[in-house]
Amino acid sequence: MTNTPLSASLTSPGRTRGPVGMAADRHIRHLQHGYRDDRPNAVSAVARLRRGAGRRAHALQELWGLTGMEELTELAQDLPLQERARFDPDRAEEALHLAVTLWALHQQSHRETDMHMAGRGLGRAVRDLMRAKGRGLDDPLNGTESSTKGSPKAEETIDEPLRRRFVRVSTANSLDVVAQRLREIVSLLRRETIPLDYALLADQLYQWQSPAGRAEVHRAWGRDFHLASAHRKKEMASVGDDGHSSHPRGPGGEMGASDSQGPYASWGPYGPGD
Repeated sequence: MTNTPLSASLTSPGRTRGPVGMAADRHIRHLQHGYRDDRPNAVSAVARLRRGAGRRAHALQELWGLTGMEELTELAQDLPLQERARFDPDRAEEALHLAVTLWALHQQSHRETDMHMAGRGLGRAVRDLMRAKGRGLDDPLNGTESSTKGSPKAEETIDEPLRRRFVRVSTANSLDVVAQRLREIVSLLRRETIPLDYALLADQLYQWQSPAGRAEVHRAWGRDFHLASAHRKKEMASVGDDGHSSHPRGPGGEMGASDSQGPYASWGPYGPGD
C-alpha cells in the first residue's frame, strides 16, 4: 500500500487536515481506543490529561510526553520547505495541547462511545446540544426542562443562554480565555454525550492564533452552526427502515470521508495567516 505524501494531503483539493489536526487525530484515536478498552496506561493518561484542560502547553510537567508533540514534530518535519517556513511550532504546540486535553475531559467516563468524531465541528456540536435540550432533556445550564418538550419545532429551537456561551468563545481576545470558554462548552457536551471533531478544533485553534486566521475560524464556527440543520436533515434522510444510517463509518465510528470534509471545505492552504 502506498502512503499519500503529506505535501499532497495539504495542497490537493478537498484537503481535510493540517499537521496539527493530523497529530491530534492520530494521538487521540490511539488514546481513545485504549481508554474504551480499559487499558491501564490509556486510562491513566486520560486522567492526567484532563487536568490540563484550559491550561497552557508545558505548564504541567506531568503532561510532558502525553499530548502528542512527538507526532506533531514528525509531521512538521515532512512539510514542504515553503510551508515549513510558515509553520509556527509555538502556536502548534498550544493548539495541540488544548485540543488533546479538552478531548480527555470530554471522554471522561464515556467508555461506550467516541467523543472525538470526524465531521462534528464546534458549531454543529452546540446545535446538537440545543437539540438535546429541545427534546425535553434536563437543561445543562440551569437544571430546568425545556418549554418546547414534545414540540415538532423543538429540535431547531435556539437556546439563548447556550447561544451566548457559543458567541463568547468567538469574542475571546486571548488563548487563555478561549481555553476556559471552550472548557465550559465541552463540559456540557460531555454531559449529553455529544461528540466533537478534535482534529478540526486543533487546526482551528492553530489558525485562531493569528489575526487573519482568527477571522476565518470565526466564520467557520458560525457557518457550521447555521448549517447544522441541513446536516441533520441529510442524516435523517439516510436512516433506513431498520433505523440504521446508510452512511459508512470508520473504525472509530466517524463519518466517511465525503461527510467529514464539510467543516473543512472552505479552508485554503495551511498556514497561520499573514
